[in-house]
Amino acid sequence: MRRLGNLEAEIMDRLWTWSRPATVREVVDDLNKTRPVAYTTVMTVTNILHSKGWLLRDKQGRAWLYTPVRSREAYAAALMENGLGESKDRSAALVHFVESMSEDEVAALREALRGVERQAKG
Repeated sequence: MRRLGNLEAEIMDRLWTWSRPATVREVVDDLNKTRPVAYTTVMTVTNILHSKGWLLRDKQGRAWLYTPVRSREAYAAALMENGLGESKDRSAALVHFVESMSEDEVAALREALRGVERQAKG
């Protein structure tokens, strides 16, 4: 999976944060609070995100409502999987990753592993 570009990430961030479908106009208006961006630019990038399978869209009147297909967490997990794929030794890469984690993150990882084990046992 390729990392999202800057504007792609900004658009997805808003849609993930809002947790509801939104129009291009809503995204543009929010982006323009921090920096100028043209409606047509956001519309083009949103259409690209839809074509790539990142967004679903549903027609509401004359506008499209966009909704993320994946959660922010699923995106982050896919990036981590890609990072592991870059190593010839996935175990060593995992060890380096875990060594850089805080105690709270390690505890969360342990809990996640226990949850996966419980699911596997059915």
